[in-house]
Amino acid sequence: MNATATATVLDRICAEKRKQVAEQKSRRPIQELLKRAQDQAPPRGFAASLDRKVAELGWGLITEIKKASPSAGIIRPDFKPELLARAYQRGGAACLSVLTDQKFFQGTDADLGAARSACDIPVLRKDFMVDPYQIVEARALGADCILLIVASLTDAELGQMEDIALGYGMDVLIEVHDEAELERALKLKSPLIGINNRDLKIMKTDLATTERLVPLIPEGKIIVSESGLEGPGDLRRMAAIGVKRFLIGEALMRRPDVEQAVKVLLAGAGKVE
Repeated sequence: MNATATATVLDRICAEKRKQVAEQKSRRPIQELLKRAQDQAPPRGFAASLDRKVAELGWGLITEIKKASPSAGIIRPDFKPELLARAYQRGGAACLSVLTDQKFFQGTDADLGAARSACDIPVLRKDFMVDPYQIVEARALGADCILLIVASLTDAELGQMEDIALGYGMDVLIEVHDEAELERALKLKSPLIGINNRDLKIMKTDLATTERLVPLIPEGKIIVSESGLEGPGDLRRMAAIGVKRFLIGEALMRRPDVEQAVKVLLAGAGKVE
């Protein structure tokens, strides 16, 4: 897939999301969401849970619940979010990431609710956030954290959506792919910086992306390496440069026993090669 085609796909995803949000607004007024968001129990503390697991086990894992992806198609046919959430927690995961995008990832808002109700660990709503409405919606759904993709938003949009999320006590994972995006991310308040090893321009995954960007991130920020992490060796490679928090999706979703798969990953903690 060439860069132009990839950009077109990403633009199409965001354009589709904006259309969906407009429809949601007409079906569910913001006033209704604001009340539901206000009635939710306080967020569980996403970054704090990662910190606790790092202190306890050496690494903090954000394990993903994802049925499908645009490139891979169906990843897990026997998709039961509540069972996956419980298995991930038993395995030692610090947090969950739940895909709620329906058109491209076959996720639903109900998946997030089912996963969060089935476990005690914090949950990230992973979706394409293009409108402040979605941040209120995320809290109304019970999300403890949201994802903001720097490549998809202007600086003004990033700041506005971050402020709304922080106002609810949610954590915000700011995702970057390159130096220019990192420079923008570092101007925001959130300490959580997610480095996506997948280059969205050419759809190539390279762990060297994290290795390249880590030295540019000042102390006080919390780095999460995302994408392309398959086994303990990959995590040890990241740990060698000081990264101890990871978001892992397909590598776990394809395993028959996700609880055991998480335990295998965590067994490699602290063994830096």
